[in-house]
Formats: sequence, structure tokens, C-alpha cells
Amino acid sequence: MSGDYGSSMPSHPLPEPVVELVAQRFRALGEPLRIRLVEQLMEGEASVGELVSATGAGQQNVSKHLGVLLRCGIVARRKHGTLVYYRITDPVVYSLCEQVCASLERQHAQVSGMFAPRLEAVAGQPHD
Repeated sequence: MSGDYGSSMPSHPLPEPVVELVAQRFRALGEPLRIRLVEQLMEGEASVGELVSATGAGQQNVSKHLGVLLRCGIVARRKHGTLVYYRITDPVVYSLCEQVCASLERQHAQVSGMFAPRLEAVAGQPHD
């Protein structure tokens, strides 16, 4: 990993237990529904019902995936009567999502740029 991480960056090589924790965090974020849940929670705290409506997934499925995010320390929950509300507790999630999306945009632009001349040439050819 490169970049300016300040003095909080752990020394390398990482101890094996730390490597496993990092892998666990990435696995937690490596499921599409969990990414959609995190995306919704980036807008603010939400109840399970609100997350079900926003994602279109079933209540059991949403609750299961929220449990994974909870165990990894990405979200926290609170109960209010019969409702359970979730919120992001690790602010690093915001910057990680922004960095990944920005990287994908750059890569997409580069790939599109590589294919643009070929697509223009094909578009200019007569069709049968």
C-alpha cells in the first residue's frame, strides 16, 4: 500500500492477526447487498424497515447482512421500542467508498479512451 497515511499506519509486514482482521473487513464489504446497505447508511441512520424498502431485499436478508457489518464494527445499532436503527460507526468507510468509486471512474475513463478510436472506426464502416 502506498500513500500518505500518517503515523497511524501499522508497520509492515503486518502481523498475521492484523492481516486476518483486514481480510475480514474487506470480505464484509465484498457483498453487493452490504455495499447497498452501507450506501444507504451513508445518508444517515435508518431502521431495518427503511433499509428493506430502500434496497428491495427481504427483511431477513437485510438483517443477516447488517449483522455481518455489525460484527465487523462497520455499523452500530440501537433499539427504539420495537424498531432497530443502524448507523455507520467507522468513518473510514466513507473515504474508502469514495476512493474505490473514484478509482473505478478513472479506470472506466481509461478503458473507454482506449476503445474510442476503434469504436469510431467501426461506426464509420458501411454495414451489410
